[in-house]
Amino acid sequence: MEEKNMQYLFGMHPVLEAVKSGRKFDKVLLKQGLEGVQFRELMDLLTANEIPFQFVPAEKLNRTTRGAHQGVIAYISQIDYVDIEQLVNNALSRTLSPLIVILDGVSDVRNLGAIARSLECAGGNGIIVPAKGGAAINADAVKASAGALLRMDTCKVSNLRVAAYYLKQSGFRLVAATEKVDRLIYDVDLTGPCAIIMGSEGKGISQSMLDLADEKAAIPMAGEISSLNVSVASGILMYEAVRQRLLK
Repeated sequence: MEEKNMQYLFGMHPVLEAVKSGRKFDKVLLKQGLEGVQFRELMDLLTANEIPFQFVPAEKLNRTTRGAHQGVIAYISQIDYVDIEQLVNNALSRTLSPLIVILDGVSDVRNLGAIARSLECAGGNGIIVPAKGGAAINADAVKASAGALLRMDTCKVSNLRVAAYYLKQSGFRLVAATEKVDRLIYDVDLTGPCAIIMGSEGKGISQSMLDLADEKAAIPMAGEISSLNVSVASGILMYEAVRQRLLK
């Protein structure tokens, strides 16, 4: 996860108070070997609020700030996240055919921002990202999205499979974009409540998420290069959904 241009708080007491007040954080870095009453209280709060945390060497914290970090640095969320229930409720209350994108390991902030921008332009209803293993939603991502990330429901989840199950139970069809099948995106129904799954730039969609998909579809490729940039591929699928809905 990229940390460039991410704002942060540091110090045990300031971070503790910020978490207690409901401040949203992307992640918290903790010095290896921390102990004490305040540390245990912070750990309980991070776990209860599902805030990702990571134990790191003191050198990493020292490189981040010259201040008295006391072994704790917390990166502030650039946007206000919604939970999966709120994202689904908002989407279904706005349209009979909501469109959501699930990003399974997309790691480049510019790709994430570009995907959010295309989704907003296509009239999409939300984006789901993993709490760990994905691109940071930092200032660069917001800029690349042309502000779309500030206007769109964004949900960060600890387990993408659990979120996918919830979407299926809520009436969404999961469509995975993969070049490993013969069926093309034009042959898949994208007109109802739909969640498009897009994979990481290098590995694509994980097998566990592919197994959950209701449909798997490929974008036709005629050139010698075998794959598209993930943000471009996402835009193609989104606007195939728009095309189908306009014709319905």
